[in-house]
Amino acid sequence: MLDQTQRELLETVEAEDVRFIRLSYADLFGQPRNMAIMSSGLKNALLEGVPTDASKIAGFEDGSDEDLFLVPDSSTASLLPWRPAHDRVMRLLCDIRTHDGAESVYSTRNLLRSTVEEAVDLGYIINAGADCEFTLFRMDEQGHPERVPIDLGSFHDVSPLDKGEDIRRDICLALEEMGLGPVSSHHEAGHGQNEIDFRCSDVLSAADDFQTFRMAVKAVSAQHGSYASFMPKPFRDDYGNGLHINLSLLRGGKNVFQAVPEHSKEGEAFIAGILSHMAEMTAFLNPIPNSYERLGSMGAPDRIDWGDQRRSFCVRIPASSPERIRMELRSPDPSCNFYLALSLIIRAGLDGIRKGYVLERQSALKGESSAASLPKTLGEALDLASESSFIQRNLPESLLSVWMKWKKREWKAYREAADGHEHEMTRSFFRL
Repeated sequence: MLDQTQRELLETVEAEDVRFIRLSYADLFGQPRNMAIMSSGLKNALLEGVPTDASKIAGFEDGSDEDLFLVPDSSTASLLPWRPAHDRVMRLLCDIRTHDGAESVYSTRNLLRSTVEEAVDLGYIINAGADCEFTLFRMDEQGHPERVPIDLGSFHDVSPLDKGEDIRRDICLALEEMGLGPVSSHHEAGHGQNEIDFRCSDVLSAADDFQTFRMAVKAVSAQHGSYASFMPKPFRDDYGNGLHINLSLLRGGKNVFQAVPEHSKEGEAFIAGILSHMAEMTAFLNPIPNSYERLGSMGAPDRIDWGDQRRSFCVRIPASSPERIRMELRSPDPSCNFYLALSLIIRAGLDGIRKGYVLERQSALKGESSAASLPKTLGEALDLASESSFIQRNLPESLLSVWMKWKKREWKAYREAADGHEHEMTRSFFRL
């Protein structure tokens, strides 16, 4: 039987002349996937889900030889503003279930949901927000992307040096129409590089919004004749694209990070837990070989350190009013599966709170030799993840096995390539 939200969704579909429903989900590696159904099939999809061949989904095919079911989450409905105003297209994010109705072990959206529930059980509400960078490239007359940035602009440039101004505007307008909350946008420091920042929201919504953001950036950029790439380091001698993750922690309605007159013990323990597990989590936060060309380059962090305001820290505490103080993790990049990355980051922080981790003073962590280094290659990061009891405790065994198998194969191909950077650009440029 349909619930009230589902019935209202069906009414909206009829009232808004929606003809096509895109059922969207993330594969194991965070890449947006979707299939379309006609609006006439939505009721049945809400009740029973829509079967799909698991053997064709990246990261699912090694672990399942049966159909999986895409089950739309009616609370995530959004009309796609870049599609026609008649015979409209609606997007719904989906949970992934097995034939008996159980959540698929490979569904990282469900993994994040269970992480949120774990935090709530401990008395914490966690909000998250993302500041995401991407690079805009030219496309040729046939609509194929070229590896040439659309401009040679720099940080906060304006038109005509900034040729992404109109693209960012239309992306932000589209996202706002879809109910997301972009708060600012600008040209970043690299050639063709742009950034759009979001307000914080509950963790699952933040991850869902990031999936929507990636889709909107790609679609709107293409309408402007440009190709948007989330490659961490598209050019060896230019700035890389980061995914800066902002987290706030609430207990009893009060901000745990609030500095009155200094950081709370809970807030410091949460940060200490993240830093303690950072090296072993890095393979999931920076999951492709190209990720490690960015780390340590042009201000991107390469050490497991923290501090106030300085942007080269792995974790920093941005300047803000006391009630809005948060932590910002600056090492991840947008090639990650955001559901999976957020789940591990939060579980690491909660581990720090449970065990009462103590955060070392900043004076010992300002880039000095006492601060441990982040892994320097994907291979090193995979080795650390493979040996980590924290990773093994917090990821389903079958998911971890399939993920490691894929990534080790990816690392092997990179090492065997004559030019690793060119290999990555050929392999990942069109995917990201």
